[in-house]
Amino acid sequence: MPLAFPRCAVRPLSMARNGRPRSVPAVETGFPPIATGFPPIAAGDARVLVLGSMPGRASLQRGEYYAHPQNAFWPIVGAIAGAGPELPYDQRAAVLQRCGLAVWDVLQSCARTGSLDADIDKNSIVVNDFATFFATHRELRAVFCNGGAAYGCYRRYVVPNLAVDWRALPLVQLPSTSPAHASLRLAEKLAVWSAAISPWLASCSNGEAPLIS
Repeated sequence: MPLAFPRCAVRPLSMARNGRPRSVPAVETGFPPIATGFPPIAAGDARVLVLGSMPGRASLQRGEYYAHPQNAFWPIVGAIAGAGPELPYDQRAAVLQRCGLAVWDVLQSCARTGSLDADIDKNSIVVNDFATFFATHRELRAVFCNGGAAYGCYRRYVVPNLAVDWRALPLVQLPSTSPAHASLRLAEKLAVWSAAISPWLASCSNGEAPLIS
């Protein structure tokens, strides 16, 4: 079961057109909107897990990870693994699964007034069920966090409740791919991501990786 942290009230959920949960506007409930994340993209033999904090508004509206057009996640994994934004979403997910890269978020749900990590109400946080995930993905060798918020939430809310073996997995904070974090250029973020993740992946690129400058 996911770990729940204290919250002041129960807020109803609403569904997007594709059947995925979406955030409920505050005007409907009188409370800050509650956002509910997605199931992981993960094959059973995944070797690395990349974690965000919680999908932003654009992602929740489309039912897709990293759907904001200025988020650098898909261009970066396109260069690393061939799962670039030019492919349909389902094909991108299949490429990542084929090369052993799993994608998920630390939080299962939270109340959030905007789309930024800073907008999350910490008293509303519910984390994903990592104990079950790790038990069913035993080939995992490392965890990478997309930005400081994911890293901090994982260390605070997840690591203390893991079994010793899973707690010992290498944990690396990567530069956030969010457009809100613009201190590094795309090419600089790609260099860090590629150096960290590429050695763990199976050969999965659909041809020559594009150059990003």
